[in-house]
Amino acid sequence: MSSPPNISLRTVRWLVLGAVLALLAAAWWGGVFALMAEPRTFAQAVVDLGVWGYVAFVVAYTLLQPFGVPGTVFIVAAPLLWPWPTAFALSMIGTMAASVVGFSFARFLARDWVTARIPARFHRYDAALARHALRTVFVLRLIFWMPQALHGFLGVSRVSFRDHFWGSLLGYIPPLLMVSYFAAEVFDASGALQPRAFSLMGTLLAGSLVLAWWLRRDALKRD
Repeated sequence: MSSPPNISLRTVRWLVLGAVLALLAAAWWGGVFALMAEPRTFAQAVVDLGVWGYVAFVVAYTLLQPFGVPGTVFIVAAPLLWPWPTAFALSMIGTMAASVVGFSFARFLARDWVTARIPARFHRYDAALARHALRTVFVLRLIFWMPQALHGFLGVSRVSFRDHFWGSLLGYIPPLLMVSYFAAEVFDASGALQPRAFSLMGTLLAGSLVLAWWLRRDALKRD
């Protein structure tokens, strides 16, 4: 009886990468990216799915956000569809899943390609990640949220998966909770900004920056 053929890790990586590219191509040709152009369009498509809307929301968020679709489309659409506790839970699940996919893609599949495309501003956090990984990931997520470049930067850094996961989870809670809870004050039914949106968003940004500054100062005192 012949033994099964050995498949190298490199081969597995190429197969997974091919599957990802095929998925993105199918989404493009199927008009999924166009559907994500604005929260209202996406929201209506999810509503039309009925009870499967929860699953469709999380799956679409997980698979598309790491590869180009802005996460804000999803977190803005969620409160337009469901009560804020449900919107917050689904936004957290989708955001964390997308972050893990983006992190893993950079770390295991396309490290060199991702490294060459990371903005220089993120590299100033290399030393902080080496000393205080969990805290630094928390601060980065709190300030920048979920850009694809940040997924990639953390994936190619030396931060552990555990620190990335828990730091991201804690960093996402304040902004996603605020967006989910105050969605009615920030967005109208079409997803457009309300008059009070800028003051509320400015308050959220200011609070995030103050907290990040305090954590950084505390870390410097401990060093």
